[in-house]
Amino acid sequence: MSVGPPPRNGFDLDVETLVIGAGAAGLVAALAAHGTGQDVLVLEADALPSGSTALSAGLIPAPGTRAQKDAGIDDTPALFAADIMAKAKGENDPAIVEVLAAGAGPAIDWLTDRYGLPFSIVNDFDYPGHARRRMHGLPSRAGRELIDRLRATVEAQDIPIVTERRVESLFTDDGKTVSGVQAHRPDGGVETIGCKRLILACNGFGGTKDLVREYMPSIADALYFGHPGNRGDAVRWGTALGSATAHLGAYQGHGNVAHPHGILITWAVIAEGGVQVNLEGHRFWNESQGYSEAAQVVLSQPEGIAFAIFDRRIAGIARQFVDFQQTEAQGAIRTADTLAELAGKLSLPAAALDNTIKAIVPGETDAFGRCFDTPAVAALLRGQGDGRAVSHPGRAALRHKRAGAGPFGHSPAQPLCSGRGRLRCLGPGGRGLSVGQRPAQRRRAGPHCRRGRPNVAGNIGMAFALCPRTGAMT
Repeated sequence: MSVGPPPRNGFDLDVETLVIGAGAAGLVAALAAHGTGQDVLVLEADALPSGSTALSAGLIPAPGTRAQKDAGIDDTPALFAADIMAKAKGENDPAIVEVLAAGAGPAIDWLTDRYGLPFSIVNDFDYPGHARRRMHGLPSRAGRELIDRLRATVEAQDIPIVTERRVESLFTDDGKTVSGVQAHRPDGGVETIGCKRLILACNGFGGTKDLVREYMPSIADALYFGHPGNRGDAVRWGTALGSATAHLGAYQGHGNVAHPHGILITWAVIAEGGVQVNLEGHRFWNESQGYSEAAQVVLSQPEGIAFAIFDRRIAGIARQFVDFQQTEAQGAIRTADTLAELAGKLSLPAAALDNTIKAIVPGETDAFGRCFDTPAVAALLRGQGDGRAVSHPGRAALRHKRAGAGPFGHSPAQPLCSGRGRLRCLGPGGRGLSVGQRPAQRRRAGPHCRRGRPNVAGNIGMAFALCPRTGAMT
């Protein structure tokens, strides 16, 4: 990455607004600029627009939208901002939080009304930290769909997206005002593009180890389950231009990513009443705090492994997400008719697991500060009902967050299970790339996992386990 004076012979091409990066942020920025009458060009280093959004569930928290109102949800930007500040323990810049909270709702309504993106509210479970249900997603609840629809929308507006163009240099006339860029083609050639406005939609720097070590040394050896193209380009350019930086050590963890599948598992399996246990069959924290907090806590357990335990009712809620469906299709979930049978399949101490579950008292706050405020299926957990368990190997993940961004979410805990649900256990957790179908079979343990243990991270299912010393960053 470099910054220098513009070419003496002028630029090969001039455009009014240039966007670097064709992820969700870049594509939405292109639509917004085009909507004001600007001539827009988007450059993307990959052969196909993707970004970290395509690896996620593609959900967008936003307050005061028509989708919320149609669902009978009363929400405001002020309440959203308060939730963000509370979850981030007041460390975020209030001015940035205010702008984000105020702009999110109108952005969702704009994308829906003007471009027909069919956003709807995730209305059957609560995300940690959110006082209202405000997560908006497309029908598949998959980031890949969001990226594909945005790309199609940009193309329908005749906004050019030029792929396989890696921008390496910025040009400035006075050392501060950017006047253009130099982009490299796959054939080794270069192109210079002049612009009146430049929008850097380059995401973070999780894909560049040297920056991770510099700004986040405590998780420098963590696995990264984000887009490899997140190389910190904007950080390097901004620093070279003399811009101030803040919160570069912030990152988001995830304690529910399937490994080796690399599939993000929805935290709904925990928010709706599931619990996490370690190799000793014991719970070890208040799971209602959120999936980001889960990563470090899970990795601190013996061998860095934990399992998420939940029932069939919860699995039904999680199944709205494509990632969860993929995890099931790949045979990553283990089932059992009783808790004792589940313990056997996971090589967990049966008595310890039984005592752990029996210790959960509906309506009472437990030793970790979590309250399961609806009836749990005590009879089921004692082996008297229609039980089922699922195991799924996985790893924790750490997601780098851009400066000023903060974790969203907090919500009251939901029941462990209800009715005659089936128990599910998911293996260790992490977050990451989609993978193809694989036959259901016993998988070999990873390099950091005890042989025979699931090697997974979980945002899905009943139980999940994280491999030791293998946090991941997304």
